[in-house]
Amino acid sequence: MNAAIRIAREEWRQWRRSRLAVAALTIFGVLLIVTSVLTAGDMLDARQDRLHQQAHAEATFLDQPARHPHRMVHYGHYVFRAPAPLAVFDPGVDAVTGQSVFLEGHRQNGAMFADARAQARAGGFGDLSPAALYHLFLPLLLIAIGHAVILREREARTLGPLLSQGVTGRQLYAGKSLALLAMIGLLSVPALIASLSAIPMGEPVSTALGLYAGQLLYLCVWGALIVLVSAIVRSRGVALGLLLLVWFVTALIIPRIGVTAVGTSLPADGKIVSDMRMKEDIRKAGDGHNAADPAFAQLRANMLAEYGVDTVEELPVNFRGVVASTAEARLTDTLNDYAEQRMARERAQSDGLSAFGWLSPYIAVGAASRALAGTDLATHHRFLREAEGVRFDFVQGLNAVHAEQLAYSDDINRSSDPQAERRTRVDPKNWKVLRDFRFTPDTADVRIARAADSLLALTVWLFALIGLGLWAARRMSP
Repeated sequence: MNAAIRIAREEWRQWRRSRLAVAALTIFGVLLIVTSVLTAGDMLDARQDRLHQQAHAEATFLDQPARHPHRMVHYGHYVFRAPAPLAVFDPGVDAVTGQSVFLEGHRQNGAMFADARAQARAGGFGDLSPAALYHLFLPLLLIAIGHAVILREREARTLGPLLSQGVTGRQLYAGKSLALLAMIGLLSVPALIASLSAIPMGEPVSTALGLYAGQLLYLCVWGALIVLVSAIVRSRGVALGLLLLVWFVTALIIPRIGVTAVGTSLPADGKIVSDMRMKEDIRKAGDGHNAADPAFAQLRANMLAEYGVDTVEELPVNFRGVVASTAEARLTDTLNDYAEQRMARERAQSDGLSAFGWLSPYIAVGAASRALAGTDLATHHRFLREAEGVRFDFVQGLNAVHAEQLAYSDDINRSSDPQAERRTRVDPKNWKVLRDFRFTPDTADVRIARAADSLLALTVWLFALIGLGLWAARRMSP
């Protein structure tokens, strides 16, 4: 062990003397600090702004004057998804999925107001977040610094004397690996700071440290690969070229192949075709604005029989409100079926791409990072479901007010009778059917479970590379 430590210290001495290593570390350090500060500032501003907008939207809805309850159904309401605390490190899908939904009766709107700056600020390539730097560019820095950790001994003709003095190949491998591990630890400090900074904002310690551990595991995979290549090849140019090829294939080629393969094997219906099918099913549910729609004939007959009356005017409730509530329930079931089908396809596509993490550590760490940060597709889907729950509850609450507090005769005559129109305006206290909405990430256990497969893939990569490295070290010769 002492020999390995001495070798690691000597390697660090070489790096301190190298202008390339010092310059690369300085440039990357400055870039990482600037990116971390800007990303954290953006996410904190977005979090504060969205929470403010949520409170403002709720206050605006509740402050509306006396109106017909169905007008409030169409007035609608906004819900916002505030960024998760760990979004300061990995914003995930937030920039492309949208962060707010407009809720109104008779329809489900998609998330909107995606961050259009995400591509504009980076020339069309999306935000340069700390996660992107760690996943995509930090391996290049490690390659530049460490590709010759063992090769240098061969080039300087010091490998033979080291081995002849009793230093084993495994000790040399351990020493070089320890030096690179120390470098990785140093470079991972900003990720640790970003993870720990999320804890005061309510992030569980387990997910914060889990996110950091995932980044460290990914970098160790690259460190093990770099030492392995440096041990088995005999030319600095070949080592550098081979490592760059692996980076190019795993970080750029395989992800593109994965996207294409998943898109081909799990195609999604076009929006036009899907909308046409959905509208046809919605028409079968009946028009909630038309109490005479044949779709509600059975409902009318059942209610007349239940209350023992001959006309809807004699019912103790407003039949138009009952129709609105029934139609909304039927329509929502149809909309939810289509929404769940769409989300199931998206989830299958996402899982299919994540499976390529067994071929590419870059894909694996990205999936684990987004899951642990609470910025993945599953979190976005839960936001859509919870938003729909808010929409359905307040619409049906208003429909209940419509049915129970308005007279049927006033309701059908309000367009021609000013007095009837006035009587159909209900007290604003009825707007309290709207419940508060504050979206939060999944629990730590759920997020860790979603990241488990990707973290397992990274672990397998690491142990496989270490095993190959130890095998190469045992066979090491000058």
